[in-house]
Amino acid sequence: MTERETRWVARLTPMPGSSVDCLLEMSLGLDVWERHAEFLVVAASDTQLSEIERRRLAHTEKVCTVAEFQSRAQQRRS
Repeated sequence: MTERETRWVARLTPMPGSSVDCLLEMSLGLDVWERHAEFLVVAASDTQLSEIERRRLAHTEKVCTVAEFQSRAQQRRS
């Protein structure tokens, strides 16, 4: 991952026949923020998310960029 690559907050939903546990057991280099029964919330690059989709490990849904998330969190604290 390059320094200029956008990092996303994303929801990963395992493909049918897989599970959240299976995703967590893989060495995907993800920054897992939340674990739920049916999905994970992660911080990941475009490259990482594309590779997960290409390998058909999970459906990926970009929520917002990490920078946007941090900006909103900082505004709420102010």
